[in-house]
Amino acid sequence: MYNKIIKRFLDIVLSGAAIICLSPVFFVVAILIRINLGSPVLFTQERPGLIDPKTGKEKIFKLYKFRSMTNETDENGELLPKEKRLTKFGKKLRSTSLDELPELFNIIRGDMSIVGPRPLLVKYLPLYNEHQRKRHLVRPGLTGYAQANGRNLISWEQKFDMDVKYAENVSFKMDLGIILKTIKTVLKREGIGNAEACVIAEFKGSDNNDDN
Repeated sequence: MYNKIIKRFLDIVLSGAAIICLSPVFFVVAILIRINLGSPVLFTQERPGLIDPKTGKEKIFKLYKFRSMTNETDENGELLPKEKRLTKFGKKLRSTSLDELPELFNIIRGDMSIVGPRPLLVKYLPLYNEHQRKRHLVRPGLTGYAQANGRNLISWEQKFDMDVKYAENVSFKMDLGIILKTIKTVLKREGIGNAEACVIAEFKGSDNNDDN
């Protein structure tokens, strides 16, 4: 009942209220990005979401974020590594999670939820084992169990285990606890580590990719 009806209702009401209340923040951040990084202000990328029960496959949607990297290229026209394109301003955006604000519109659209496993890259899908893929049994979230318990300082396997634990035990009490803990984590900048931790290493697959 909660996961299918109440959770979605709360997602719409709370994200809609947040968009209205934070509209000045959206405006200021957009202006600062335009000044520091240029155009475009938004970054969009396809991400996998909730598994469609009809097809058995993850629904692919377009994720919206504030841009935090430059578009600098090398002499061959190829984008420089992420570490070199992430400026001091971009690191500030990421450490404060302000770059995530446009995802509120993904929540309104039904692509995401306020709480759920973070939407990762489409190219990771073939790398999941059956246990890890259970993270897609619920909508991806603006924040999640893993983000409230370690953020960027825990391993991929630990993150996925937490994601699956959430997907299998989702409840109002759990969501409320994650939201409150996320606020504390963001305000205290916990789980980030040094500046380089703002760029997360890519998932290459688990050493033991058998079903758990």
